[in-house]
Amino acid sequence: MATNHIGLPPEAFLSNPGSPDRRSRAESISLRDAKRIVLAAQGFGRTRPERVSARHLRSTVDRLNLFQIDSVNVLARAHYLPAFSRLGGYDRTLLEGDAWGAGRQRRLFEYWAHEASLLPLDLHPLLRWRMARAERGEVGYQALRRFSVERRAEADAVLERITAEGPLAAADLENGSSRSGWWEWSHVKHALEWLFWSGRITTATRRGSFARVYDLTDRVIPPAVRALPTPSAEAAQRALIERSARALGIATASDLRDYFRLTPAEADHAIADLAEDGVLVPVRVDGWSQKAWMHRDAALPRRVRGAALLAPFDPLIWERARTERMFGFRYRIEIYVPQERRTHGYYVLPFLLDEALVARVDLKADRQAGLLLAHHITLEPAAPADTLDRLRIELDRMAAWLGLGAVRIGVVVSEA
Repeated sequence: MATNHIGLPPEAFLSNPGSPDRRSRAESISLRDAKRIVLAAQGFGRTRPERVSARHLRSTVDRLNLFQIDSVNVLARAHYLPAFSRLGGYDRTLLEGDAWGAGRQRRLFEYWAHEASLLPLDLHPLLRWRMARAERGEVGYQALRRFSVERRAEADAVLERITAEGPLAAADLENGSSRSGWWEWSHVKHALEWLFWSGRITTATRRGSFARVYDLTDRVIPPAVRALPTPSAEAAQRALIERSARALGIATASDLRDYFRLTPAEADHAIADLAEDGVLVPVRVDGWSQKAWMHRDAALPRRVRGAALLAPFDPLIWERARTERMFGFRYRIEIYVPQERRTHGYYVLPFLLDEALVARVDLKADRQAGLLLAHHITLEPAAPADTLDRLRIELDRMAAWLGLGAVRIGVVVSEA
């Protein structure tokens, strides 16, 4: 994939990176080029390695900054899928070791970033301001915030048990306890989640049906990471926005905030500072009503080629309005829609072909039968003639990765 770094040299856009002219003017860019920049920033269009190593996997998570966690396992849990979409089949125990391995093997941690997420350890200092705000009861839903003051004794009791007994799941804390008052299941879970939000505890491992096992943060996060300086909230928010911009390539202010779920008050000062310093370059994307920002190191490929099935929570498409703005593709997950009212299926993965989203595939891993079931495939109106052939290659690749012996395709329809 040949690329041109269009943020630098500066003459590609604006002359003097520090000049008022650069900070105020916005150059026009075509939607086609914007898509190519975004896809390159997200790691698409690269030649897949013949054998995916731990280094390839870690490079992918560093590029994306996080893998969103979701417990639905009808196909594969969501945090496994973005790496597969970009790298192809890989050993999932590599990710599990980085996420939940013991001691120096651990390279990822769990926290609330873009929803529940697996994140590289170097992001831990950048999220401590959020942990501190949770500790003060300033973030999280109302049932959690109560544990910062009025129900603090309950949270402290949970923390004392984990301190004394070691890693525990919610079910461990409930067993043998009264089902009323403090130790009712929902109360225990809320206390654990507040302690998690506030950074007092974190996920030591996962077990059974993917249940979190909690331990003290000091016993999970490596000492070298805990010793890293804690930046101010403003400095951390600036660093998070810079990472968002690098991962997205081109983004509106709303897109930049959404990546780490920042509010306008938390993010807009960072966007302004990064624009002032020339890290964010203002651009106008054809067809977008909102002003956009491009990271100065963004690369513009001459073209993007490749195919990938995308998880519903892949960062390329998780912000649905951006997906529609970028690709003209209206996408909604229908897990919680009654079956008779679903349009495309239960667990539908968009299919990325080169520079377009060209199909929707309702997938299920039938592990007992050893089959990857593509219940329903919907082709977009502009899908190329070879879409099904190239999709079948990706389905075969996914089946092999999941240890399934064959692919079974059900209904195929084309949207008018």
